[in-house]
Amino acid sequence: HRLDKDTTGLILIAKTDEAHQNLVHQFAARSISRKYKALIWGNPTHSRNRIDAPIGRSRRNRKKMAVTSSNGKPAATRYEVIEHFGEKASLIKCQLETGRTHQIRVHMCHIGHPIIGDPLYGSGDRRKNIDSSILAQISSFGRQALHAYSISFKHPISADFCDFFSPLPSELDKIISLFSNG
Repeated sequence: HRLDKDTTGLILIAKTDEAHQNLVHQFAARSISRKYKALIWGNPTHSRNRIDAPIGRSRRNRKKMAVTSSNGKPAATRYEVIEHFGEKASLIKCQLETGRTHQIRVHMCHIGHPIIGDPLYGSGDRRKNIDSSILAQISSFGRQALHAYSISFKHPISADFCDFFSPLPSELDKIISLFSNG
């Protein structure tokens, strides 16, 4: 599996071919759990929901993916709001049921709540009434506010359950604290 460019967090790498083949089967069986945290613009209508929308290559921009019924593959993302920051932003956690390119970024944009700092899908002017110190911090952040914080799987050799966590990067924590205090 891969992380999108400029997404921080955990990634699983196999050291042997045997381990790789086992992990490929676990990914195919969807028995590996991957969880992310993201800072998004606005507040979703539902505090917890499942986005079930096929994703395929965008017809308008070949560098982008999009929710589409004509050439899309099944894609599902579960999200839950962790914290609201007024009407300006929300911190969410997401769990992938599938693993499409840019899946969380595309799905959150599709429901009208793009990930803060996302240069590809974060379009639309969400910066109204946002404090200039927050905007400056987002600008200097230079990437999307998306972090792979948890991965769980069965060890490919010992079959022990493995559960790994990664804290949010300090620069993302700083943006969150600015929203909390602003």
